[in-house]
Amino acid sequence: MSRANPLWGAPRIHGELRKLGLTVSQATVSKYMLRPRRPPSQAWRTFLNNHVSGLIALDFFMVPTATFRVLFVLIMVTHGRRQLVHLNVTEHPTAEWTARQLLEACPLEESPRYLIRDRDSVYGERFSRQAKALDIREVIIAPRSPWQNAYAERVIGSIRRECLDHVVVIGERHLLRILGKYVEYYNKSRTHLSLAKDAPTPRSVQRPSEGRVMELPRVGGLHHEYTRRAA
Repeated sequence: MSRANPLWGAPRIHGELRKLGLTVSQATVSKYMLRPRRPPSQAWRTFLNNHVSGLIALDFFMVPTATFRVLFVLIMVTHGRRQLVHLNVTEHPTAEWTARQLLEACPLEESPRYLIRDRDSVYGERFSRQAKALDIREVIIAPRSPWQNAYAERVIGSIRRECLDHVVVIGERHLLRILGKYVEYYNKSRTHLSLAKDAPTPRSVQRPSEGRVMELPRVGGLHHEYTRRAA
């Protein structure tokens, strides 16, 4: 009955069952009714699409070292061009340290409108005050929902797969040096499917007439950039 009449609610079905001489409570009818399958809410995706040019996302990830220390890396990425605008490393992340990173990444005249982050306690009240001072509205994702901060999560995955999985980190300065080279490659050379195969900092198309192809090593030779250079 529920399948044949998708517009009927529990009271209507309950009434029909009574007319058929079937004694059952309305609560039982509601429990066993077929539920229509609806697509997931578009609210979050719509928000991201509407404000993409004014969004920045940030997240932490951990990196173990050869000396068995654990370092914390903070990354900040824009949604519009997937650009890594800030990255820093610390062994002891605090709300004060994280707030300072936000100030360095988002000067007052260039502050984004919204900032997406998770519920990690490392951000704290100090961080929220700094965001408010910069006129940035925090958008805190739901618990256990990393997909809501997908851009930052994807960048972290790329950093691991394309860089850190292939090196042994000695210490904090060594990690900063490696990640600095990767950030330069990521922003200026690496092409992105979501950017129509362009880099966050747009690269011009070089025609065959502009010279022969040159191979330039990036990130210590882990990756290469290809450009044309006149003979």
